[in-house]
Amino acid sequence: MSRDAWQDADNADVKSFSFRCALSCLAAFLCLAIPKAHAEKPFHRAELIFPLESWHNHASCIVETPHGDLLVCWFHGSGERKADDVKIEGARLRRGATQWSARFTLADTPDYPDGNPCLFIDPQQKLWLFHTTILANTWESALLKCRISHDYERAGAPRWEASDVVHVKPGAEFQIGVSNALPRLEQAARDSNWNGRTQREVQDYLDAMRQRADDKLYSRLGWMTRAHPFVLDGRWLIVPLYHDGFSFSLMAITDDWGRTWHTSTPLIGGGNIQPSIVRRRDGSLFTLMRDNGPPPKRLIEAESFDRGETWLNVRDSGLPNPGSGAEIVGLRNSHWALIGNDLESGRHSLAVQISDDEGRSWKWKRHLELAARGDGSFSYPSLTQARDGSLHASYSFFIKQGGAESKSIKHAHFNEAWVCAGDSE
Repeated sequence: MSRDAWQDADNADVKSFSFRCALSCLAAFLCLAIPKAHAEKPFHRAELIFPLESWHNHASCIVETPHGDLLVCWFHGSGERKADDVKIEGARLRRGATQWSARFTLADTPDYPDGNPCLFIDPQQKLWLFHTTILANTWESALLKCRISHDYERAGAPRWEASDVVHVKPGAEFQIGVSNALPRLEQAARDSNWNGRTQREVQDYLDAMRQRADDKLYSRLGWMTRAHPFVLDGRWLIVPLYHDGFSFSLMAITDDWGRTWHTSTPLIGGGNIQPSIVRRRDGSLFTLMRDNGPPPKRLIEAESFDRGETWLNVRDSGLPNPGSGAEIVGLRNSHWALIGNDLESGRHSLAVQISDDEGRSWKWKRHLELAARGDGSFSYPSLTQARDGSLHASYSFFIKQGGAESKSIKHAHFNEAWVCAGDSE
């Protein structure tokens, strides 16, 4: 072969090698650019935990046990705060099983309604149940309680080893926080033309908030749980709380696993309740809260830079919320998952959203439930990530049957790839 032929062949090999390298680099870039979760095979399974019934079943919370079972709790009775037969129920799904266990009682205060339960398994693998007992058939009379168990992998209800009242005692910073927030709330109401309310109505509400902040009994009762508690640095436990009378939120904090408690500064935004917490990469904390205030209805956000002791920048997040519970969870791949009703009005649309930039945008969304208005209500979701990376959700499932509303708690098991695939046509 001539020198020119050798040179041409050599150049061709170089070009071919360069092309192959370019393809390899491009493939590597695409593998890095596409989240691992997207490359998984999407899956979604769902079932009712028990058959539909006429009695009220609501406000569930789900956890995975160390053995890989699922535990779900909710409140059940002929009503809510005004029905003295309401109790906390639970059910178990054994690892690998497809059918939930028979329901069992987790807590029942005789002749008082119990409500708003949440479950949590701490780093020492103890199971915690937080719930409220309603003393006078009003949310403002809620007494916060806690039960703890090491023996909960057994069939049926856990064997509780400790049961106590969580004494919420807002300090002087609580009254200061309310006083400092009132001028801002008044100005915000004026700027929005009072959102259809008269100045007198709004002023009466704000005056009542000021007076109640100074009332020791009122400010120490009425605090309720909703979303999962949050562990910071393996020890610092934050239990997100809210108050329907004040219509704002507070964090209960312990660094000795419940022997002593103190509270954060109040999170006040004119109707922000039921907070859910996630941690940013820089160590700061972020919360999203249900919008219990006047329109426009949006999830309300806030942030903390001191381990949840004080919360700043309580503001509208821009995420639609019809006045219904939502939960945000930090996933192990640094993504955030958000579950909740995604409209400003109605609970007939329940969606999961994924963010890969710590909530600055929510690029992926898929609906767990989507019905015509009036055909169903799907709300108060709870979300947890299993050890295998998949996601488990539980939520209230209400539909109309024969003109009456039938109710159950529904469980859904899916992965992030299913969410990222979006709604099917």
